[in-house]
Amino acid sequence: MRTRSSRGALGKRLSSSDRATIHDVARRAGVSIATASRALSGRRRVTPDVADRVQRAAEELDYRPNTVAQALRGQSTRIVGMVVPGIGDPFFTQIVEAVEHDLAGSGRELLLCDSRHDPAIEARRVRALLERQVDGLVITPCDATASVPAVREAARSVPTVQMDRYVEGDVTDWVGVDDESGVNQAVAHLADRGARRVAFVGGAPAGSTARVRLEAFERAVAARPGVTVAARALGDFSVEHGRRAARELHASGDLPDAILCGNDQIAVGLLRELRAAGVRVPADVSVAGFDDIGYAALTDPPLTTVRQPVPQLATEAVRLLTAPPAPARPPCRIAVSPTLVIRASTSP
Repeated sequence: MRTRSSRGALGKRLSSSDRATIHDVARRAGVSIATASRALSGRRRVTPDVADRVQRAAEELDYRPNTVAQALRGQSTRIVGMVVPGIGDPFFTQIVEAVEHDLAGSGRELLLCDSRHDPAIEARRVRALLERQVDGLVITPCDATASVPAVREAARSVPTVQMDRYVEGDVTDWVGVDDESGVNQAVAHLADRGARRVAFVGGAPAGSTARVRLEAFERAVAARPGVTVAARALGDFSVEHGRRAARELHASGDLPDAILCGNDQIAVGLLRELRAAGVRVPADVSVAGFDDIGYAALTDPPLTTVRQPVPQLATEAVRLLTAPPAPARPPCRIAVSPTLVIRASTSP
């Protein structure tokens, strides 16, 4: 129901929960629905005055075309939008490339946005993609709580799949790796090679991936007799965070037997700083990562890490995104099993 005032039902901007229609735009502009549609589509000419009135009315009412209805009329754009927290992250680069490859196989194009790990920017990127009438959206939300409104807005307008990370609640389909399995494999490997005090260097638990990996680490350590948590260092998923954590662990004078990193970028920074401090890996401390990004095998020593099956993740996400609509289907969650890749950074 629209909120009425002395100026009438359309006397002010519609609320965000009451989406404007082409009928509202036509009424505000004082033209017919057909004229408003022609003015907004640009496919048939209208007078400059009418075009200006219709455009102004659409902006005032925050009007967006119903992209689902357009697709039903055969007006699909064949473009899928994608929002990731940071395109500079090598893991997200791999994800984007894999999704783009799968979409190309079905004649679709990808329109990519970077949210810069900021929920406010993320919301603007989602809105921009919807205004460009994308047929669907793949999103890696940057915050499990703060990103909920943006993900819900996307899901109300177009088919939407969350990838890698997800927001709280059953909002949309999700495809990602089984983080619990990956962390269990890494901790078991470190313990089997003699580690008894294991530290975790990961992301702050604002995002789902960081939270799940931290919780999985604590459960995996607790389940192995004689193994304890030596330290936790939480920050962001960056090389610099790994360097800071290495300096702090070394300065404590009590290095753990092994360190599990929340992703490979953290591990790369940690390896670099440990080497600079004269700490031998793996002789003094073993180090493992998560993701298996392209240069994990090129570090010194080469990094033991949990490999995410990126091509499979992309295939599942695109399959869900482009599947025919199923009425009343609950959101689907697909967790793909990772594999541990053992290299020289963990003790023989």
